[in-house]
Amino acid sequence: MKRILLWMIRFYRKYLSKMKRYNTCKYYPTCSQYALEAIEKYGALKGGVLAIWRVLRCNPFSKGGYDPVP
Repeated sequence: MKRILLWMIRFYRKYLSKMKRYNTCKYYPTCSQYALEAIEKYGALKGGVLAIWRVLRCNPFSKGGYDPVP
């Protein structure tokens, strides 16, 4: 499961993210990089939950900034 999630994120970063009209991200590291790091560090379940929580926090009302994987 971990390998599938990592493959999906890498596929998104390589092919789909280029289709967006904007490239700015409020957070550092970006949400996709955060997801890769979280899944590699904590596995598919806990890392996936951390990644989903990060994407949910990435909205127009957030301040952004430096937010590393715990």
